[in-house]
Amino acid sequence: MTNGSRTETPDGRRVAIRAFGAVALLVGIVLVLILVSPADLFLWVKAVHVIAVISWMAGMLYLPRLFIYHCEAEKGSVQSETFKVMEGRLLRLIINPAMMVTWALGLWLAYQLYPFGYWLWVKIAAVIAMSAVHGQFSKAVRLFAEDRNERTARYWRMMNEVPTVLMIVIVVMVIVKPF
Repeated sequence: MTNGSRTETPDGRRVAIRAFGAVALLVGIVLVLILVSPADLFLWVKAVHVIAVISWMAGMLYLPRLFIYHCEAEKGSVQSETFKVMEGRLLRLIINPAMMVTWALGLWLAYQLYPFGYWLWVKIAAVIAMSAVHGQFSKAVRLFAEDRNERTARYWRMMNEVPTVLMIVIVVMVIVKPF
């Protein structure tokens, strides 16, 4: 069935329910572990934050790859419609929730570390830049869904590298803490 410009199927709802169930299970396990050992709250929050970052980055690295393939598909073709579903699900079910969890827990962790060095300000700037790229990718998903993409496959190949560069900056700031 079609809902506006977004193709939605019963399978999509099942995927969403499974994704929500997996997140709820993870949250439940973490809550039980926190109740068992509240002294380890910081470590558990950090672990979930890292899991969310990995999920966010996986999506941010895969989505532009889908855009590259989508550019090569003829508008209205079965292949194009399949890419629309894949891009929408990836964004709604993985990338968006992972970004929200990353930000929420990251801010909590930063608050716990205050006062902190300049390294964290550079990291936060890189995460803001990553969020801006996320916004651009979200817009692209909408434009592809409406068959209004105006970017070339070459553009998306270049954009595919931006999350990688930002990720390198973020990881170096967190691990090396150069200043």
